[in-house]
Amino acid sequence: MSGSPAPTIIPTLRYRDVDKAIDWLTGALGFAAVFVARDDSGQIGHAQLSHGTGMIMLGPHSDGGDDRLSVDMGPAAVYVILGSDEIGAHYERAVAAGAEVVRELRDESYGGSGYTVRDPELNVWSFGTYHPAMG
Repeated sequence: MSGSPAPTIIPTLRYRDVDKAIDWLTGALGFAAVFVARDDSGQIGHAQLSHGTGMIMLGPHSDGGDDRLSVDMGPAAVYVILGSDEIGAHYERAVAAGAEVVRELRDESYGGSGYTVRDPELNVWSFGTYHPAMG
């Protein structure tokens, strides 16, 4: 990735069996697992896979009852990276435009800050200042 810009828009996919999805994505499609976070029970809560200069994030499927996600992820989700100097104004713009806020702007335990909205077709858009490493 040397010399290539890091992605600033990252698709997020939810799976019922995240381990199996990672095995398939790395084995069949050539992705590389660059970060995998497991909880105390060994279940994957979050993973980052790269392919060339791109990245996808993975996590467990949820109906909104999972405290880690705290929101039904809908049919698709996207993470957009913003600068720390623009996240507040971006949030205020979304609220002023009537966006359905499903997670208020907050500081994250893993670093950075962010918020999540749902679009009219139920897709989830997260905006944050956390920038994952490409590996």
